Amino acid sequence: MLKLTDKVVFLTGCGSVGPGWGNGKSIAVLFARQGARIYGVDINEVAARETQAIIEGEGGTCAIAAGDVTGEKQVEALVADCLARFGRIDILVNNVGKSEPAIAGEMDIALWDRQIDINLRSAFLCCRAILPVMEKQGKGAVVSVASTAGIRYTGKPQAAYCAAKAGLIHFSKTTAISYAQRGIRLNCVLPGLMYTPLVQKLAEEFAGGDLDGFVEKRNNQVPMGHMGEGWDVAHAALFLASDEAKYITGTELVVDGGLTAATR
Repeated sequence: MLKLTDKVVFLTGCGSVGPGWGNGKSIAVLFARQGARIYGVDINEVAARETQAIIEGEGGTCAIAAGDVTGEKQVEALVADCLARFGRIDILVNNVGKSEPAIAGEMDIALWDRQIDINLRSAFLCCRAILPVMEKQGKGAVVSVASTAGIRYTGKPQAAYCAAKAGLIHFSKTTAISYAQRGIRLNCVLPGLMYTPLVQKLAEEFAGGDLDGFVEKRNNQVPMGHMGEGWDVAHAALFLASDEAKYITGTELVVDGGLTAATR
């Protein structure tokens, strides 16, 4: 089950921001273990190469490219390169994302624009370039990594991030309807509080650098008593990308240890 044998995956944000397993790195390695051929994109080439080395070390196939998927021309060039290498794109995973703290009345306009670009525009540009490819092939799956912040206030003042992730969820829903009869499915994974390499940076931004206190607070917020990990996001994404989910489109899979179910 959940095999992706010889399917080509175009994955954004394939590296981790630090030691350990972030969402993109976990997705790339898990999908490769299921037989997929990975085309991984990351703005940090060193991080992308680390993911590539793991996959190739396990006998898998992974090509990587450094690029900023908020730029139209860069996305078009990356998609063209993927097609030149592999000839097709079966699965698109929109994983790029970043959170910055700010409330509306105190937010710099440039911060707002950048948050929308990273968390929403990037997914739109990748879909714009890849959906026509999938349509010609007659089939495809898009999985976008959104956030529970797109459906709940989760305790952090991150208005732009919340707005962008809510937009990503609804963009995926409406686009799923448009492409439902064209053989293409679009769904979102909504991670809650996850313990990934990004947590260190979040602790600096939201907790004055108190990593231990920040981790304890996040663990205590979750009904299960602990944060999730990148692998939890990866397994959810794998299901939505797989043929076992062939009748699932226009929806989201929440991966949060019960967090949103316990909040209003």
